[in-house]
Amino acid sequence: MDEYYIIDAAEIEEIKMSLATEDLPSAVGKIKDYFAQQERVELNIAITGESGSGKSTFINAFRGLGDEDEDSAETGVVETTTVPTVYPYPKFPNVKLWDLPGIGTPRFKADEYLKQVQFERYDFFIIIASDRFRECHANLAAEIRKMKKKFYFVRSKIDSNIEAEKRKKTFNEEKTLDTIRENCIKGLEEIGLKSPAVFLISCFELSLYDFNCLEETMERELPQHKRDVLMLALPNITLEINERKKKALQRNIWRLALLSASVAAVPIPVVNAAASISVDVAIIVKYSELSLLCSHPASSLPVYYSTSQG
Repeated sequence: MDEYYIIDAAEIEEIKMSLATEDLPSAVGKIKDYFAQQERVELNIAITGESGSGKSTFINAFRGLGDEDEDSAETGVVETTTVPTVYPYPKFPNVKLWDLPGIGTPRFKADEYLKQVQFERYDFFIIIASDRFRECHANLAAEIRKMKKKFYFVRSKIDSNIEAEKRKKTFNEEKTLDTIRENCIKGLEEIGLKSPAVFLISCFELSLYDFNCLEETMERELPQHKRDVLMLALPNITLEINERKKKALQRNIWRLALLSASVAAVPIPVVNAAASISVDVAIIVKYSELSLLCSHPASSLPVYYSTSQG
């Protein structure tokens, strides 16, 4: 049960102790406090790269928005970001994507850049290039690694490369993608990075190419308490994301069902019935909100509920 982090075993014992002393309001209050703690978990993702690499378009796509939608990141053919600019997820404002100023200018220095953009506040970095990765990308990654944080290389605008290659009689999409990936990896290795992973992305077709692999990698490498935060915030871009989101909700159902059953088992007849009902109401209200937030119009996700009656 360790992976079901919403309310752990020690917290359940606290709730049961409150009920054992006939302190029903305190028990229900503790449950609400634990849900509130979950809502305060922040995830800050830094998006960086050279001017024109598609940082802002990537941020919009990652948030399920078009470039011209309300609250979308500003895009353009020239650098539009001069200071770190935050873009929260529409329904999960504690998940934030940060559009960082472009790198690659003659005066760029990786260590100074990280200080300027307040390196400490980000959970991980996504470094984007629209053609080949250069020394500035490798230097930045090396500085991020020194400070013991994660980074991911994203090669953007893959759709444009595929369209260009389709003109050739010998076109093979899989071979084209392998060639682009190998070329990116080779270029990064030549400028000092060992065995870098590179994810090929089309911001206009996130369901294609390596986006699922990128999302799975980020999720896997996050601390436990932030994994579901990322998963539940993501728009339902692909069937794979829908399925993982469904599993995340199902995992939480088991934790909440355990809480409900534990409360119902407290051996105090006078308090037991009222306690069980009050706790279940608190659980249903909060989990209904979460399930509805995760369900987009195009989603096939069901809405889940949990009570001590199953």
